[in-house]
Amino acid sequence: MLKNGPLTILALLRAFRWRISFTWLLILIEVALTALVPLFIGFAIDGLLANETDALFQLIAVLAVLIVVSVVRRAYDTRVFGTVRVELGKTQAARAAKLPVSTLNARLGMGRELADFLETDLPLAMTSLVQLIISVIVLYIFDPMLALAGVGAVATMLAIYSLSHGRFYKLNGQLNQQTERQVGILETRKPQSLSTHLTRLRHIEVRISDTESIVYGAIFVVLLGLVVFNLWYATANLAITSGTIFSIVTYSWELVDAALAFPMALQGWSRLSEIMQRINRSALSGFLKSRADQ
Repeated sequence: MLKNGPLTILALLRAFRWRISFTWLLILIEVALTALVPLFIGFAIDGLLANETDALFQLIAVLAVLIVVSVVRRAYDTRVFGTVRVELGKTQAARAAKLPVSTLNARLGMGRELADFLETDLPLAMTSLVQLIISVIVLYIFDPMLALAGVGAVATMLAIYSLSHGRFYKLNGQLNQQTERQVGILETRKPQSLSTHLTRLRHIEVRISDTESIVYGAIFVVLLGLVVFNLWYATANLAITSGTIFSIVTYSWELVDAALAFPMALQGWSRLSEIMQRINRSALSGFLKSRADQ
């Protein structure tokens, strides 16, 4: 299924475009329904307080459809991306047959992360974007200042992450480089070499974790500030019902939840960028050379 050329996210999307497109369509339907749930809960609260049940039954209908779509999507996902991993692994093994077994073993594991990114990280970014857009629109309908505060918080969050992208890329490169040596080190049967290897892995992982902690801590402060501001602004400046207050607070929090997914996806892309360069570097050159010899 995979044609000649580098093994990249774009190559996988081209090779499996119809299957992946369908699962992404299910994801978009699922996230759109999920994003509408708080709004319908707010309507149901106001309706029940007025002794009306129409909004409650509308909420039940939305939840029922959401459950069906979610179940179907998860069952389909497993089959689609399982096939992607199989085809990607077969192609990697064929192109990198002359690499040392330790390097090939490590890169097969790294290659699976491309499929993981398509199955988990990229859909997460897509759903977060849809959720963020819907949250901003709903907040704007309640009051433009609520939406403006949300947009400002997201922009600040992206600026914070952009400052750490280079460091994430560098540290992930060091981690992948050390991982490629693992099988070779195990074959030596030397406890000291293995101890040194594992200590180096731990050291790099700690540096990645420390960077994540600082970045996510700064981002979380900004986004929690958004929730506090919107709650204060809504109660102090708007004449609204209990259901509307619930919807404003919920959509502000959903905006926070959606915005937090972007740094996770961007960090995944930082790691994946290094992996794609690594698995294509020597494997592709060897593959093209063998084709030329034929």
